[in-house]
Amino acid sequence: MPSGSRDPNAAAGSAPDTRQRVIDAAIGLLEREGRDAVTTRAVAVAAGLQPPAIYRLFGDKEGLLEAVAEHGFAAFLASKRVVPDPEDPIQDLRDGWDLAVRFGLENPALYSLMYGDVARSDSPAFRTGLEILRGRVRRLAVGGRLRVGETLAANVIHATARGAVLTWLSMPEADRDPALLTTLREAMVTAVTTEEPAVRTAGPAGAARALRAGLSDQTALSRAEQHLMSEWLDRLATDA
Repeated sequence: MPSGSRDPNAAAGSAPDTRQRVIDAAIGLLEREGRDAVTTRAVAVAAGLQPPAIYRLFGDKEGLLEAVAEHGFAAFLASKRVVPDPEDPIQDLRDGWDLAVRFGLENPALYSLMYGDVARSDSPAFRTGLEILRGRVRRLAVGGRLRVGETLAANVIHATARGAVLTWLSMPEADRDPALLTTLREAMVTAVTTEEPAVRTAGPAGAARALRAGLSDQTALSRAEQHLMSEWLDRLATDA
């Protein structure tokens, strides 16, 4: 190489810095020109590197796209605000849903890459985000505000937010009515929560008393199973 020339890869800096620079360049192309524009050559040019550097860092184009999606999940995770004991858990649910939808609307191309491929659910940041959602659902359940099981509730919340964003992005701009998002959110809230706590007294004892009171009206358990369940619930109800 001539003494007066520079190797772009040599001037790239440390590997983590270079990797982030490539990811940022790929996101820029993705947002400006769409997924088809994110080629290894185009990203290399945008990042000031030679194409072989992309392969060394990410393996191939799919590896690069996976890294971009993971960056998106991490950015979304960083934007989440976790309130361990919210004053109004239903409003906390609404706020979390709105945050998820807003992230998608503000980052349409990135969001489509993140959630358009089911394989992305293996992302560590994605799984951490789901744990945050499950924690929010668990607080609703403990407060007696959950209408359905915890797993179903978490799936409904996630699916409605994800579906709302992808539906909105697929619509012509002239047809995008904000009332659609509000209606979907409130339908989700109605589907998974109750207006009033199902259990008046917080904690296992209150829940056990409420369940014990309605045990005789159910038909899913045999007489022997009802008797055993009654013993367990009585024990929980008096364990204060």
